Amino acid sequence: MNIFSSLLSSPTQAPQVKKQRRGIEIKSEREIEIMRQAGKIVATVLKEISLMVKPGMTTADLDAYAEKRIREMGATPSFKGYHGFTGSICSSINNEVVHGIPSAKKVIRAGDVLKVDTGAYYQGFHGDSCITIAVVEVTPESAKLIRVAEEALYKGIEQVKAGAYLLDLAGAIEDHVKSNGFSVVEEFTGHGVGRNLHEEPSVFNFRTREMPNVKLRAGMTLAIEPILNAGSKYTRTLSDKWTAVTVDNAMSAQFEHTVLVTETGYEILTDRSKV
Repeated sequence: MNIFSSLLSSPTQAPQVKKQRRGIEIKSEREIEIMRQAGKIVATVLKEISLMVKPGMTTADLDAYAEKRIREMGATPSFKGYHGFTGSICSSINNEVVHGIPSAKKVIRAGDVLKVDTGAYYQGFHGDSCITIAVVEVTPESAKLIRVAEEALYKGIEQVKAGAYLLDLAGAIEDHVKSNGFSVVEEFTGHGVGRNLHEEPSVFNFRTREMPNVKLRAGMTLAIEPILNAGSKYTRTLSDKWTAVTVDNAMSAQFEHTVLVTETGYEILTDRSKV
């Protein structure tokens, strides 16, 4: 789940979290194993949703399914109630960039670019992941946008290992996106994830001197989540105070994984290919 970086320091937390911990946490082996289970729950839900989506369904249908499955697997939805958010998923369609609120009035149609982001809180830790789904047949430009967004995620992940820096993965993401003619949304970033849904550090998708260029250490867990727009990088937030849309009505795509930093590389904790 993306959220404004200022919320990383906000005292308001998800209902399950009693205390915000400061700084970057290094997870123990026991904690990492719990996060593997949280990530597996999220991966399972997203994989199932990707297979079940069809025109005529509503985003409320997907939200109800996600909540049911998360609870069946012994977890609770990370997003529901978070800063007042009402859904168990964020469901953002076409020009909606992030934080789309599920609704029985929002019908999914053929050709839609559908972003589904969800999280699971399991035994004290969160997993967080997002996919973009091409509903039936999308335009060639939309298909390219989705492909490049997923490629950009993996370009960033491939830079992850102990001793690397956040700027390494940010630069890899930015270069891939821009070389394919798309823009990187800069108003939202990835983040640390663990006991809290959003933790330090901010994990940016573009080169910047405005955020710390953190050196990665084994045991860090990061939610890496590039967001691409087909047009302008700028967004605006709708009157619901959550849904961000492109300023020029262009399409947007996003992918996200929860990733563990290891001494020699990384482990994707929300890997859908393993469920």
